[in-house]
Amino acid sequence: MKALTVKQAADFGRVAVLMGGSAAEREISLRSGNAVYQALISQGIDAVAVDVTGSPIEALAKFEIDRVFNVIHGRGGEDGVLQAVLEVLGLPYTGSGVLASALSMDKLRTKLCWQGMGLATPKWFVLQSEQDVDACIAQLGFPVIVKPAQEGSSIGMSKANDRNELIAALRLAQQYHCDVYAEQWVQGREYTVAILAGEALPAIRLQTPNVFYDFDAKYRANTTQYHCPCGLDAEREQQLQALALKACEGLSVKGWARVDAFIDDNDCVQLIEVNTVPGMTDHSLVPMAAKAAGVNFNELVWRILETSMVA
Repeated sequence: MKALTVKQAADFGRVAVLMGGSAAEREISLRSGNAVYQALISQGIDAVAVDVTGSPIEALAKFEIDRVFNVIHGRGGEDGVLQAVLEVLGLPYTGSGVLASALSMDKLRTKLCWQGMGLATPKWFVLQSEQDVDACIAQLGFPVIVKPAQEGSSIGMSKANDRNELIAALRLAQQYHCDVYAEQWVQGREYTVAILAGEALPAIRLQTPNVFYDFDAKYRANTTQYHCPCGLDAEREQQLQALALKACEGLSVKGWARVDAFIDDNDCVQLIEVNTVPGMTDHSLVPMAAKAAGVNFNELVWRILETSMVA
């Protein structure tokens, strides 16, 4: 599928900017959605802001619309559920389809796909209960990072350096009512690569004084450093970008996305996850990467919306 180049705002028709949702990332989604809505309106696009608090079908029934700009992060918006609803309603939408959204939102299944493709991702161990803790320690050792598999924005994640911390991390992650796994801690440098219409934008290196790039570091702290240019030489950055594109292709990711990865102390790229509805706030990484490529926020939003029109 190839995105069409849209020359006039009217060609998009009426656009519903879906935001909010009921997932743990609701606060961030509202901020992202409002930024996108303002960017569309400022360019003469007929847009309506839709805060989805329950059924997306009921929320959309109030409006006559032609397409959807989806900015609902997390479960219910990024996991294939909303995409399936929009498919049934016959509404074009931004971002990936049902399969890619469902796979990418589930970090465990993402890692399994990458493993099958021969792509490097940190070793992991599924924790179904506290009875699995000792087997996890035997396989991964310490430190590890414990994650809810179907949450985003680092919600429910914590680092564990010993058995007691591992149990506490498991209990925290279990509060989010999804699969939980421990992942081998990667010592190295953290990068993110944004993807837009099949092309990789400049990589960003992330640096935080926090234990890891957690929710606070992403959205609240002023101490997080974003390096773009990322500090890699041109050839190495191109390799990282190419790997990010391959990681997305393996999951059928379309339109736009963001791939998170580490380059470990052995200079090996370790893939972490893919976000198929990345943040669009003033702290967000896709707008930052786009700016480095000479694309301002309004143009970025326009180009993402263009990907909802395919031929």
